[in-house]
Amino acid sequence: MASRASTPPYPSAARIADSPCYPQYAASLKCLETFSPDKSKCQEHFDVYKECKKKEREARLERNKNRSFFS
Repeated sequence: MASRASTPPYPSAARIADSPCYPQYAASLKCLETFSPDKSKCQEHFDVYKECKKKEREARLERNKNRSFFS
C-alpha cells in the first residue's frame, strides 16, 4: 500500500517555498528580523507580498473557473 504522507492531502496545501511569492515572503521575514521593533519600516515589503498573493489567487481562480465538480 502506498504511503499518503509523501503528498499533501490537497493541491492547495503546498509548501510556501513552492509559491511564486516566496521571494517576497522571504524578503518580508528578513526585513522583520532586521527591523524587529519597528515593523513600519517593512510596510513596502508587506505590500509587495500582499499584491503578489492577490495575483496568485486571481490566477488560481481563473484556472479553476471552468472546472466543474460534476464533469
